[in-house]
Amino acid sequence: MIRVLVAEDMHILREALVELLSLQDDIEVVAGVVSGLEIVPAALEHRPDVAVVDIDLPGLDGVAAAAELRRALPGCAVLILTALTKPGVLRRALGAQVAGFVPKDIRPAELAEAIRTVAAGGRAVDPALALVALETPESPLSQRETEVLRMSATGAPPAEIAERLFLTYGTVRNYLTSAVTKLGARNRVDAIRIATESGWI
Repeated sequence: MIRVLVAEDMHILREALVELLSLQDDIEVVAGVVSGLEIVPAALEHRPDVAVVDIDLPGLDGVAAAAELRRALPGCAVLILTALTKPGVLRRALGAQVAGFVPKDIRPAELAEAIRTVAAGGRAVDPALALVALETPESPLSQRETEVLRMSATGAPPAEIAERLFLTYGTVRNYLTSAVTKLGARNRVDAIRIATESGWI
């Protein structure tokens, strides 16, 4: 029996996923959560084999949650479920070593098969999404610039970002300025827009 955790913030979708997966003889949904911050605690409590994670979750996005889950429970494979087709998002997900990345319009039978594949140690990446990712340039931002810009996108001011990342205020300002320059943006807001549309943050 494959033990599955489902992370989806839309109640009707989460319930539909749980119901559809429960129809499979070899799959048991052991937990359902609505936010990225709940994933690791629920996984540590229920010990799933696979976490089916929506990428666009409140609190902590699916990719960031997947990276945390990998550190906390390495034996749990993560299958990202997304309506977003931005290539940078797939690159981030693969960088976080998720086992699978499939679109939300996947057929139930295909989703169940993807769960079986990642539970067995395989990869399940939608071919169309993979092709788009391969054809798109990588982010010009460094890991730290990306992190700072992503936090800035949540509305956090530089002083708060500095405190949370254990950096000086000046260093955070330098990272933000560097990100704006590298992206050819007019200002920080424009840089966030460009990076978001490209799927880099």
